[in-house]
This record gives sequence, structure tokens and C-alpha cells, in this order.
Amino acid sequence: MFIAGQKDMQQMDEYTIGKIGLPGVVLMENAGAKIAEEVLSASCYEHSKVIVLAGGGNNGGDGFVVTRKLFDQGLKPLLCLLVNPERVKGDAKIHLEAYVNRGLPIFYLHEQGLDRLQNHLNEADIIVDAMLGTGINGPVREPFLQVISMVNEHAGKRCIISIDLPSGLNSDNGKVEGAAVQASKTISFVFPKKGFFLNDGPDCIGEWKAVDISVPPSAAPILGLSMPRLITESLVRASLPRRPATGHKGTFGHVLVAGGSRQYIGAPVFSAIASLRSGAGLTTMAVPENIYPMVAAKHPELLFLPLPEKNGHFSIEAISEMAPRLHEFDSIAVGPGMSRFSDGEKWIRKLIKSLPSQPVVVDADALYLIRNEWDIVREYEGHVIFTPHPGEMARLLNTTVKEIEADRLGIASAFAEEHQLYLLLKGHRSVIATPNGEVYINPIGNSALGKGGSGDVLTGMIASFLAQGAQPLEALISASYLHARSGEEKAKALSHYGVMPFDMIDGVCEQLREIEQRESQP
Repeated sequence: MFIAGQKDMQQMDEYTIGKIGLPGVVLMENAGAKIAEEVLSASCYEHSKVIVLAGGGNNGGDGFVVTRKLFDQGLKPLLCLLVNPERVKGDAKIHLEAYVNRGLPIFYLHEQGLDRLQNHLNEADIIVDAMLGTGINGPVREPFLQVISMVNEHAGKRCIISIDLPSGLNSDNGKVEGAAVQASKTISFVFPKKGFFLNDGPDCIGEWKAVDISVPPSAAPILGLSMPRLITESLVRASLPRRPATGHKGTFGHVLVAGGSRQYIGAPVFSAIASLRSGAGLTTMAVPENIYPMVAAKHPELLFLPLPEKNGHFSIEAISEMAPRLHEFDSIAVGPGMSRFSDGEKWIRKLIKSLPSQPVVVDADALYLIRNEWDIVREYEGHVIFTPHPGEMARLLNTTVKEIEADRLGIASAFAEEHQLYLLLKGHRSVIATPNGEVYINPIGNSALGKGGSGDVLTGMIASFLAQGAQPLEALISASYLHARSGEEKAKALSHYGVMPFDMIDGVCEQLREIEQRESQP
């Protein structure tokens, strides 16, 4: 499923109206009918009190249709027009006239005032937000600013349905300037909007649903629109590596996790166990020899490659000792728990140059050590995958976390294309970007994932799927989604506070089991 920006939808609307020949007034009728269906499904009884708050643009026009359709179904909704009728233009004006010609009632804000509107809101069971939609640019102005504030007094207490986008939310970047409706549900036309998944968007949209209004989704590729895609469960199922019944440990690949230090012993363990639990046939941990006894004694399921160390870190001689065995591995994860050390840049450079051509996942402090070594990234013959959190991404670009979060999609896409690598930018609603400009958004995840070791689990999962034969994009899609879903499900049992890295690994197994069970059903 694509994720649309404001200009994307504008072009698709123009294509539908100009090329296909469906007038805008028909699209508005279809949109209003779909919203009315959602309102009816949310109505507990035929006497539910519904209030529709309408502006003067196309979003308001949708609201006029909604109100008329609800009257046709026997409800008695109240249409509240928040602007002077003379300001209603275009297709919205046609539908307002149709509404008026039916003799249906209208509450005019400019005549009756905010106090009376507040009384109606207090009595409503369902509030329909048809105020601003995707057309907003800049801060919300009066009277909408105050009306949005009044609506939000009922957030969590009433059913608030936003049409296409919560009013006040920027459809492209998810930012709120002034105020935005806190919706219970957002019904989006054709595709979800970028702003649903960025910045303030997830806190505003509630549940969301995309509905058909006769604008064909096929218009996006026809128009050559470059739009992000949404990661869905069906896409994850298609991306997972297959498990042939006749497979053995060699079939399912051998992962090397290179990391660990005196200070961070656990991180590479999380990655290695996650690798096995995600299906790898074998996983070897390459660790400094001083921590080898501590981890080997507790994890007999893992293989180990203890390497020379210096002051609790890998020494530069470790690469020479590791190099003869690097051909044994189907994927490499480097960085978990490695920390920073004096020869680090030289170490990472020598490692990458020693690899045959396996896919390599670069995480944690390996990202810091490689930040000035772009020539070896470009020259590497295999696939390179970076998995930074926003702080690590800011260091890679010599900027601030604030700048990264302001444009996650654009920055991720530009970085992946410039350096010809795959990028998973972690954080709330993780972003995947590819060397050829594709961008994917993971729509799930929660604060349970915000704990040390969580990213190490994800790194091990990615390396595991790569070793099993998944392409980099497939591995990133599967790992990021299952990791996030694990956090959501484990939080239900353990709370958002209490989920630990090994809990996440167990949760990933549970998610994989559910997928297996569904696929085995006739």
C-alpha cells in the first residue's frame, strides 16, 4: 500500500477528473457516502446524536454529503458550518446547495456563536471532523483553533471521526501548528497520508482506515509518483525466507555477529540469540577473548570465535585472525556492544576490506567507526545495511536529532541513494530506504521497544533473514515489522515498562509461529 502526500493526492484527483472523466462533485459524493457508512457503524442506536463540523473547502464538502446521507438513514445529525456560506466554493458549494435545497437544518457558527456550539458538542455521541483536511498550510486560525480545542475536550470520551486527516495535522510531515483534532478514527481516501506516521501524527489519528472513492490506486504508477509504501503483514509474509521441509542447518545459513567489549558483554548475545530464534542454522559470535569465557559458558547453542583484544576491545590483529574464516558465513552483523576504541576506524576498514561479499549489517558503534570511511562502503561488492537510531543518524550526517526527526523520509531516502546502501532508520515508525530510492514505513511499534538491547535483537534478526537467503529489503521488512509486533504483544502481558530484550526474542518466535499456523490452514 502506498502512503500519499498532499501533492500526490492532488495529482491523482486531477488525473481522475481530467483523464478518467469523473467530476470532482462525484468524488465528493463517494467520499461522503463512505464516511457516512463509518458513522453508521459507530452508531450504537438510531438516536445517536451526531454533529458534523464543516469548513468551507473540500473537507467541508465531504461533511455536507455525510450529513445528508445520515438523514437518509434515519438519523438526525447536526451540520455546523464554521465559515460564512459565501466562503464555500467549488464542488463543496454544489453539495451545500443540495443540502440546503433539501430543507435540512444548519447551525451557522457566525450567527449562533461558540457557546451554543459547545452545548451541542457536550450532547453529541459522535463528532465528525470535516473542518480542514489535507488543505492546511501553516498555523490553524480562528475559529478553527478554538473549535478544535473544544472538540479535544471530548477526546477519549466521544467517538471523533476525522475525514481524510485530523484537522490541524500536516498531511506531509505530521506536525501540528497550533492545534489538531485528537481523533478516535481517521478515514482516509485512497491511501493513508504521510503525516499519519510522522512526528505528531500517530498521536492524532487514532485508528485509521483507507477507503475507495473511485480515485484508482493505479494512478500513482501511471503518473510516475514516487511514494513511500506501508509495511503490512501480507508484505511481511511474502518477504520471509522459505523453510523447506527437507532443510538442514546448512540450508538456513550461518551468521557471524562481531561485537562485544569489556563494557558491553550482553549486546552481541542478544543479536546472536535473536539470529538463531529467527531461523538461522548456525550463529557464531566473534568477541574479544577476555569476554569469551563469560558468554560461552552460558550459551552452548552458539559457536564462538574468540579474538585478540586490547584494553577490553578488539585489537587490530583480530582481523588477521578472523579473515581466513570469513568465507564460512552467509551474513555478517558488526557493531553490537563493540564500543569505540583507538584503532576502531582502522579495524572496521580492515574488516570490510577482508569480507568476500556477504551482506553486512552495520549497527551501534560500528556506525560511528565507519562514519568517515565511505570509500570502502562504495567499493564493497556485497550489500551494506545501516541500522542507526536517530542519534546515530545525526552523527553520520553531522547534524542534530531534531533535524533528522523533522524529515525522516527525505533524509533516509537521500542517504541511502547517495551512499548506495540499505538503511533502517529506527525510531517511532521506522523508515526503510533502498539504494534505488524506495522508501517503506513500519506503521507499528510502541515504547516497549525503547530499551537497551532492543536494537541488538533487531540486528540479529536482519542478519538471520539475510543468511537464510532473503534479499536486503525483504530482510529489513520482515525483521522491523516482527520486532515491532513482538514489542506490542509482549507489552500486553508485561506492560510497556517491563519488556526485556529476551522477551522481545520470545515474542518474535510467537509471531513467526502465528504466521506458520495461518499459512498451514487450508
